[in-house]
This record gives sequence, C-alpha cells and structure tokens, in this order.
Amino acid sequence: MKLPQKLVTAGLLLLSIQLNAQSPKDSIPEKFVFTTIIDLPATSVKDQASTGTCWSFATTSFLESELLRTTKDTFNLSEMYFVREAYQTKALNYVRLHGTANFGEGGQAHDVMNVLRQHGMITESAYSGLANGQTRPAHAELEAVLAAMVEAIAKNPAGKLSPEWTQAIAGVLDVYMGKVPEVFGAQNSSPMEFGQKINPDDYVEITSYSHHPYYSSFSLEIPDNWSGGNYYNVPLDELIQIMDYSLKKGYTLAWDGDVSDKGFSHKNGVAIVPEINIDNLEPGERSKWEKLTEKERKLQFYTFTKPVPEKNVSPGMRQAAFDNFSSTDDHLMHITGTVTDQNGKRYFRTKNSWAADSNSNGGYLNISEAYVRLNTIAIMVNKEAIPAEIRKKAGIR
Repeated sequence: MKLPQKLVTAGLLLLSIQLNAQSPKDSIPEKFVFTTIIDLPATSVKDQASTGTCWSFATTSFLESELLRTTKDTFNLSEMYFVREAYQTKALNYVRLHGTANFGEGGQAHDVMNVLRQHGMITESAYSGLANGQTRPAHAELEAVLAAMVEAIAKNPAGKLSPEWTQAIAGVLDVYMGKVPEVFGAQNSSPMEFGQKINPDDYVEITSYSHHPYYSSFSLEIPDNWSGGNYYNVPLDELIQIMDYSLKKGYTLAWDGDVSDKGFSHKNGVAIVPEINIDNLEPGERSKWEKLTEKERKLQFYTFTKPVPEKNVSPGMRQAAFDNFSSTDDHLMHITGTVTDQNGKRYFRTKNSWAADSNSNGGYLNISEAYVRLNTIAIMVNKEAIPAEIRKKAGIR
C-alpha cells in the first residue's frame, strides 16, 4: 500500500530529527561548564543602581560575610550610611586642600573601614539612604550639588570660611539621603555601638606594582584614593597566593579592579584575557580584522560562551597596563569562592552589585586568574587570611 505523501514527509522529518539527535558531541558548540570548588557564605546580591558607589557595596558585602563567619548571623548593612559619612569627610578633605583633591562618588574599600572606625555602622532597615520617595538610589543630582558647594567653599573669595559650611553639607545630605537615627534596632544601639561587632584594624589592602619596592607600603596613585590610604605591596605571585589562601581558609575578600577591559562580560558571567594580541597580527590578518564589525571581532576573539586560551600575564604586563591606563581603578566587587571550567582552569567566583537579575548567574560572574593578574588594582583581606611568611616579609602586624 502506498503511503500518503504527508505521512512520507512526516516520516522523513522524524528521521532527520533522530539523526541530528544522535550526532557526535563535537558537533554541539562547546560552552562553559563550571564546577564549584569553594563557595563561601555571602548575603544576597544588591543593586547600586544609578550611583558610583560600588566601593561601598562591595566592602559592605565583604563585611556581611565577615559577620556571617564570626557571628553566624546574617546582617543587611546600610551601604548608603558609609556613603553619606564618607561624603562628609570627603568634603572636609576637599576644602582643606583648597579644592585640589578629588571629589566625586568614587572611593576605596578603606573608606568603609574609616567610616566604621569613626562613625560605626547601621542596618539597611534603619537607614536606607533613600529619601523623597526614592525606591532605588540615584546620586547624579546629589553629587552635582555637593561638588558645586565644596568648589564654591574652597574658592571662597572672602578668604575666611565660616564655621557653618560643614552643617550646610550635612543639611544637603539629610535632604537627599535622609537623617541618620541616633539609635536603632531592638537593642536601641547607636551606630558606634553596633560597629563594635567588627574591628576595622583587622583588615588591610594589598596590591602588586613594581614602581614601588615590594614588601613596602605606599599610597596608591589612583584618583579614588582621595583619603590617601596605604596599600601593602607584594609580588604578583604572592598576591594570587594570598587570594587562594584566604578563600581556602574561609575568608572572602574585596576586589578592586578594571572592568572596562574587552575581556570583561558581566552579561555572560565571565571575565577573561584571550591569548590573541591584535597588535602582533600579520598585515594580512590585520586587514581581515579591520574589515570585521565590532560584533564579529568579539565573536572571533572574545568568545564568552566557551573556554579559550588566555595570555600568560607577567608582572611587566601588569605594570604596563597600570602605567598606560589600560587597567584602571573603575569597580569594586566581592570575591566569595572559586570554580573550575571543564578544562580544569580556575576562576574566582565574584559577587557584583548590579542586581541579581543583571545576568543569568544571579548577579555573579567568574573571573579567570589571567584577568585577576592583569586587572586587579588591589584587594582587601583579613590579616589572618594572609600566609604568615608573607605577613612577615610585608611587615603586616
């Protein structure tokens, strides 16, 4: 009996589907397959929204993990409390230096520690930093108003400043961010009393640059280090050793680095340093490269969907990237563990502050060791998370 044409067509289609389903694995595009190695406790991913306050979000998250480690309790600390108090100090610093200092939204991990030391800390429920019906922070107008004020005060034509100008800054912060309560919580704690849960002197910042002697400390020359914080300087391999030791011992760390590198893709949840060097392409290859669109270039050389060969980053490459501004201090995040891909290559699991729904990894991304070696500006760690021999050489007490 002859089958109807429709049935023949349907049968051929089914056969085609079955054959395709039985195709060799290598015909399926390779993708990242990550295996968790270390996953330390951390609080939920937050959203810094329209603010340049990653320094506070990353370091606050770091402190929350420290509290989880030491007290076993989960705290949701106020990032905006640290921001507000830092603004007050930043304004004072700017005026005292007659307008020659940096003033803006940016900062460093030690700015949170300085606030903690001088003003304590507070919970998010007690101080959100949101006022006037805001549901998400947005500081463009606040920063513009404050910048104009401190500039005018620093350049005061009268020559002598009134003692009231600091109160004016505080008033603006009250309007835009809300007043800080004197006491809060069931225990009616003050911020200073609550801040005693953490000793800021237990934490240090570490970097690795050859323009200063190793095992010395220096004020890192980056614009957002407005408060002149000192960093311990160690060789690059020892910086990685500290990070590994810290995570293996159960300590997370705050990470400060560059995310403008073409190998950084929060959307895809990875940050890598592909081995291809466009500057070293042969003329014919360079010609092909120049004809590609930006999207095609990224697909060809910056593949964020599967493992790729990466550069062997040397201390010299790292120093050159810092000196020529290709690696700059533009973002802070919180490293909470490690993963490996299907080839066994290790990545640092990193909590970002761009909201949990900002990518398919719940707001986290995996940063390769090559990327860390090239683009880390500095890290903050608990002193106990540093190998004893490195602490001794660096003079960390």
